Amino acid sequence: MTTEAPLPALAVRPQNRAHPVKRRRRILTSIGKHAGLIALSLLMVYPLLWLVVSSFKPNDEIFRNLSLFTTNLTVENYVNGWNDLQFPFGLFLANSTIISVGAIVGNLLSCSLAAYAFARLKFTGRPILFAIMLMTIMLPFQVVLVPQFTIFKELGWLNTFLPLIVPKFLATDAFFVFLMVQFIRGIPKEIFEAARIDGAGHLRSFVQITLPLMIPALATTAIFTFIWTWSDFFGPLIYLRIPETFPAAVALKGFLDVQSSSDFGSMFAMSVVSLAPLFVVFLVGQRYLIKGFATTGIK
Repeated sequence: MTTEAPLPALAVRPQNRAHPVKRRRRILTSIGKHAGLIALSLLMVYPLLWLVVSSFKPNDEIFRNLSLFTTNLTVENYVNGWNDLQFPFGLFLANSTIISVGAIVGNLLSCSLAAYAFARLKFTGRPILFAIMLMTIMLPFQVVLVPQFTIFKELGWLNTFLPLIVPKFLATDAFFVFLMVQFIRGIPKEIFEAARIDGAGHLRSFVQITLPLMIPALATTAIFTFIWTWSDFFGPLIYLRIPETFPAAVALKGFLDVQSSSDFGSMFAMSVVSLAPLFVVFLVGQRYLIKGFATTGIK
């Protein structure tokens, strides 16, 4: 009579007592990082919050009470700021809109055409011209300020919007040209070859194939052009001398007077009004910005 050998006992793995400690440590580390980021973001956002709150404070309390908490709130600054200048502030917002829209149309048209030429056309000197175009990105605006001012003065364009809009139709923003070139190079060449077999020329390929596919890059260009043009102060200050042609960024300096008291409350109120379109455009177009950069290979 045979007896079965007893089965070997299974080794019991000792319980890892350090696992809860490590998990607790990771949780505490994560909480600490998030708390630090929140504190840093609040520190960065504080000036903007202070601007908004100060726009509702009386002038004599703006710099006397620097906190974000106050009980003496008023909308008088917005009423005065809209009407206290030589012209209603709505005129300056309209000027900023005209300049920004003209710059957007110019950049979208000229930069997309230049980018298609660099990405898809073969012509003599293309690498050299593309390198020169990229070098202009590093060229400071102040270097060409005097020649441009002289040219626009001889053309009789001073005190008009033309110096701020017409150069945009000449693909002067090399950054956007490079952005679109990278995007077009990412489109499969087989699409263009198929279109060429079907008898499509470069113009038809550009309009019916390239433009619909590069909507993220076009949206990115439009958003950045609007933000940069709307907030531009130096360019309009150089070319515009008549008050009725001032954009909002230049008109804000009208609330400051070095010889008498400055109306900081009205200036803060109109600053908030001027910043509102920038926040709206950025929030609405944020997903296009991310998609545009993700699909052009710019990190």
